[in-house]
Amino acid sequence: MTGRRDSPAAEAAGARTPPPFDPELGAALAALGNPPRQRLTSENLAAHRRRDAASRPLPTAAELRADGRFAVEELSVPGAKGSPDVTLVYARPADATGPLPVLYYLHGGGLTMGNAWSVLPRILRDWSAPLGLAIVSVEYRLAPETRYPGPLEDCHAGLVWTADHADELGIDGGRVIVGGKSAGGGLAAALTLLHRDRGDGRMPIGQLLLCPMLDDRLDTPSALQMEGVGLWDRSSTAVGWQAYLGDLYGGPDLPPYAAAARATDLSGLPPTYIDVGSAETFRDENIAYADAIWRAGGDAELHVWPGAFHGFDSFAPTATLTREARRTRSQWLSRILGRSRREESTEPPAPVG
Repeated sequence: MTGRRDSPAAEAAGARTPPPFDPELGAALAALGNPPRQRLTSENLAAHRRRDAASRPLPTAAELRADGRFAVEELSVPGAKGSPDVTLVYARPADATGPLPVLYYLHGGGLTMGNAWSVLPRILRDWSAPLGLAIVSVEYRLAPETRYPGPLEDCHAGLVWTADHADELGIDGGRVIVGGKSAGGGLAAALTLLHRDRGDGRMPIGQLLLCPMLDDRLDTPSALQMEGVGLWDRSSTAVGWQAYLGDLYGGPDLPPYAAAARATDLSGLPPTYIDVGSAETFRDENIAYADAIWRAGGDAELHVWPGAFHGFDSFAPTATLTREARRTRSQWLSRILGRSRREESTEPPAPVG
């Protein structure tokens, strides 16, 4: 038998070769121009924020209400001790009755950008209306103006307040799913760990983590492989982590609440959905997080979309892979909500006397 053995240099070069993009997604990415010229740096953060705000303008309350199909309310709730109040945007189908399950959602934006409002139109259309789901979207403070743990504490204060005021909101405080995308997905994972360890309320019934930003170390094979490729890479991620963590960045003893991939104990977590693209920087840290949940005896559903880049569904909304990803997320949400409903209906009656 004969074969070819590559040199170490060739093997190293091969390890840095990025996987191909899905054809539809690759065409959408090419239409955006040359992303590497737009990499986030600490020097151009202000310019990136202006472009980000222009690319996802705040919808008006009337737009969110969608001709009366949704009830939308902006709430100001107490923050953590010594912190300012937290703004929550609360929305639900206008014709829904009874206590609704709720998706407590954290927006993306590299921990430095984004807002609680611009994510809502798609969430309301895709999940709230079809699933009868209330939405609470959190306007957490951004880095570098507010560093860890400030943004996470904002999210936690809002979660505790939401559960404590379930009756007046018309939601079921025992059926909360925590979710987020990109940096918001990383915050959602950290929030679930923090909530578990503080024990200050019922655990969420699920966590929905979409291409979550979990690992500040930036040393996975995919982080190195995808450097300089796609819309968001290792260098941009480093700017976000540095802005968020400040002097803690790169430390050996970073707590898991600062970067969820640092967690060594992933037991006791609710069912978790993770999806990520095969052609993006967060691929391997997401796979590792799902694997760590399984090894801890937990329930995780992992999807690695072939040829997908970071945030592909936002930039190629009509692509076949985007439609499949959105359908799969909705199916998971439906299963988790159905499971929680069945578990509630089979609970033994409370003892009398």
